[in-house]
Amino acid sequence: MLIILSMLWGGSFFFVGVAVADLPPLTIVALRVGLAAMALWCIALVIGLRPPTSPRIWGAFGIMGLLNNAIPFALIVWGQTLIASGLASTLNAATPIFTVVVAGILLPDERITPLKLAGVMAGCREKNRGSPRGRTSVIESPE
Repeated sequence: MLIILSMLWGGSFFFVGVAVADLPPLTIVALRVGLAAMALWCIALVIGLRPPTSPRIWGAFGIMGLLNNAIPFALIVWGQTLIASGLASTLNAATPIFTVVVAGILLPDERITPLKLAGVMAGCREKNRGSPRGRTSVIESPE
């Protein structure tokens, strides 16, 4: 299951890297989000889920869709016009590491403990394991 998830998740960076050569970033995002929405609606209807009727719920869905999908995907795809897809994938996979560090600095109730620091260090070590000679180049140019 993890291998399939890795192929799907990592593959999306590859395909976006190919698509940015011919399509504008927002077109790629609209296609990605639109196709996913259609697939999810089909699955929901097949298993018997009915759409909500409350405008308040639809408003919440709209805000969550923008903040959790459309805006991040737009920024990632735009970023892939400037950097290689492998670097974009690596930076995206490092998000939990960045989150622990930034939260430890900015949030008083999320101080970095020795256990959290060990987790960050292990995450950094593991992120570098898959790259050539244990390093990730931050100066790659787009393909």
